[in-house]
Amino acid sequence: MKSVSIPTTTFKFLKAIKKNNERPWFNENKEWYQKEHENFKAFANTLLDKVSHHDEIEKMRVHRIYRDVRFSKNKLPYKAHFSGGLTRASIYLRGGYYFHVEPGNSFVAGGFWAPNSKDLKRIRQEIAADDKPLRKIIKSASFKKHFGELYGETLKTAPRGFPKDHPALDLLRYKQFLVIHYYTDQEVLADNFAGELNKAFKAMRPFFNYLSEVLTTDENGILIEPEVS
Repeated sequence: MKSVSIPTTTFKFLKAIKKNNERPWFNENKEWYQKEHENFKAFANTLLDKVSHHDEIEKMRVHRIYRDVRFSKNKLPYKAHFSGGLTRASIYLRGGYYFHVEPGNSFVAGGFWAPNSKDLKRIRQEIAADDKPLRKIIKSASFKKHFGELYGETLKTAPRGFPKDHPALDLLRYKQFLVIHYYTDQEVLADNFAGELNKAFKAMRPFFNYLSEVLTTDENGILIEPEVS
């Protein structure tokens, strides 16, 4: 598959729409948008092809540029970035890959943005029982090189049901489990950008695989059968 990169015209368009974020301007420049959007989709397919060589991907999605302003105080109609995501296949492969291109704010991210209460409790149970596997992952050279540290909102104190002096309290306080890596504009416009994103996604895999195993097994390590609706 021919590799597709991000052209400088994509940044020019995103800078222009940030400056002219209104419907009349967008309608006048619809063809420009469509051209850049199609190229971004081609780039996303390049990324999908690379990731599919080392992970099972169920679907790839390129997000719409139109903002949902119904419940937002920000009424600007358009996003000033292009973004997309890759969903891992089956209920046994948890975690998702996100990629975001924006002048001065391009990044990849992944993890568990809003785990439900059941999943969050199960993660905390596993960490409380044995925090060494997760610590080994987030202290590894590959993890530190790509992500530096674990991100996500945290509680100010111990979660309900866990002692305030638990030795793994720093991990138990997390409400989200996220990783992120930022790129300079120069890196985004380089020919090998898709390859660099793929390296970051590969580096996420041990983190994803650990939490996938936790969330698909019970406290005794026995596989949980999926519920049939």
